[in-house]
Amino acid sequence: LAEKTGKVLGEFCRCYREQYGVALFNSVRYEIEGNGGPQAQLLHRKVPLEDHVIYSGNLFQYIEENKKWRNRFCVVPHNYGLVLYENKLAYERDLSPRVLINSAGYKILTSVDQYLELVNSSLPGVTPKSGHSPILKCPTDFPLILWHPYARHYYFCVMTGKEQEKWRAVFQDCVRHCNNGISEDSKVEAPAFTDAIRMYRQSKEQYGTWDMLCGTETQVLSNLVMEELLPELRTTIGPRLKGKAQERQRTWIQISDAVYRMVYEQTKAQYDALTAKCEQERPQMESTIRTDMDQIITSKEHLASKIRAFVLPKAEICVRNHVQPYISSILEALMTPTSQGFAEVREVFFKEVTDMNMNIVNEGGLEKLVEYMEKLSHLAFHPVKMQSCYEKMDQLKLEGLQQRFDVSSTSVFKQRAQIHMRQQMDDAVYTFETLLHQELGKLQGKDDLCKSIQRILERVLKKYDYDSSTVRKKFFREALLQITIPFLLKKLAPTCKGELARFQELIFEDFASFILVENTYEEVVLQSVMKDIMQAVKEAAVQRKHNLYRDSMVMHNSDPNLHLLGEGVPIDWGEEYSGQPEAEPPVDKRRRAKQVVSVIQDDEGVLPYEVGTEALLQSRSPEPRE
Repeated sequence: LAEKTGKVLGEFCRCYREQYGVALFNSVRYEIEGNGGPQAQLLHRKVPLEDHVIYSGNLFQYIEENKKWRNRFCVVPHNYGLVLYENKLAYERDLSPRVLINSAGYKILTSVDQYLELVNSSLPGVTPKSGHSPILKCPTDFPLILWHPYARHYYFCVMTGKEQEKWRAVFQDCVRHCNNGISEDSKVEAPAFTDAIRMYRQSKEQYGTWDMLCGTETQVLSNLVMEELLPELRTTIGPRLKGKAQERQRTWIQISDAVYRMVYEQTKAQYDALTAKCEQERPQMESTIRTDMDQIITSKEHLASKIRAFVLPKAEICVRNHVQPYISSILEALMTPTSQGFAEVREVFFKEVTDMNMNIVNEGGLEKLVEYMEKLSHLAFHPVKMQSCYEKMDQLKLEGLQQRFDVSSTSVFKQRAQIHMRQQMDDAVYTFETLLHQELGKLQGKDDLCKSIQRILERVLKKYDYDSSTVRKKFFREALLQITIPFLLKKLAPTCKGELARFQELIFEDFASFILVENTYEEVVLQSVMKDIMQAVKEAAVQRKHNLYRDSMVMHNSDPNLHLLGEGVPIDWGEEYSGQPEAEPPVDKRRRAKQVVSVIQDDEGVLPYEVGTEALLQSRSPEPRE
């Protein structure tokens, strides 16, 4: 296993080192030439909200070691990890948690049948006979199962459908957040990593989207290794498993998890060493780029012109015959659910602010405003209130286009759009609270406050409409490229890939770290389809489809000082207006941490299931900590 893992990582490291130089060159060039894109109208929160808990409450967890169901107190902190404590008291006393779960790459299942189907397909030829007890029995009708193709599975259940719905929304938000684990603030390491993953998979003839590009770099790289290891592991170990079908399935899940952990440790050590070495070499590389920028650009353009002359005629025929006829269909399939989701974000924001204003009219006072603003500031992180926005993306279906363009799943696009929705909601909320905070000192009485809230709401909604249009158009262009480019590369590979080596001699040796033939070839292929994609999105905007602004519409900054306000100290409504400056003891502060979602079931319950009840009533056997 270590040898095979080392071989995969060795090939990846080679790809990463190549892509690192290209990404560094692009970053320095972008920094020098600047960004000509439209300026965002809404403010972006620079200091993330960390003083809050997304959700906490009780649910039952199945403990595999003793095959019993236990009541657990689950806390979801601001980093979206799942933290399980013995009970609520253990959490309040700051005792060590039982389990910490990073949910990147997991699927949330709400049916035992769904789970059994996935388990049966994971080990072909091992299926329990009908009538035999399955691998898992749930004591209630409301299970919540976290399934992963390689890592261990987690089994939970709750007492009511309403609880299940709420926990499902919370778990899905955790998965969505953890899947998005590669920081977009990194302008060199992140693109180098994702391009290296793509190049590695393409070298194995694997084009198209990849569902397991989930989590941090180490998690993604571990998934890449496991994708290659697992079939061999299954062939070698599968036939040697003993016992009944359920026991063999259970053993296989444990083996897969153990291998995944080993791979993760080896991957982390090797990847950390790789990034440290690249970081060490960065100053010298950056100095070369800044000194020879003009020559590097000239050399790259010369290479691109030669590749373009060879590739473009073939690429244009391929685009005309196999891509162009389907662009409008793909765009329409993407636009409808995405635009509905963003419209729902607008509606939820409008409703929350309007309800707050009505309550201030009825109840009055700055004290109530502070209470409502504290809740409003966390709106984007409220999985249940945001669920109506997120679930619009469930309608996304590419139908026959999915097979034609080798798109394994639409989940990549769904999650990306949902992350944009949450960001736009938080930007709208933060802009609203910044403008309101500025106005508070000038207001006299309740009527003034309500009028001001209404006026600021209208200003923020105009800004939201402009920014959401910009974000959606960018998302549509990126999604269309993500669908069509791998398809084109695969189509062109037989006639073009083998000929690329002869272009290597056109690159000066001094610049070979910053210019790659393969990347330049992909840029030429991208140019062959980019014009059609830009035109399709532009036409959709001109037709006023889905409330998109035309590209010629530039919203001039009506609040010139607004972005300066966004640079100030973050607003703490409770501390600033509550009149309670004294510091709380850490335990009290932990107990009173702002919770975004209200708890449904806070008390520890008992399962309506004879085995579960006995297990809960018996003295608790010691359980291993994870």
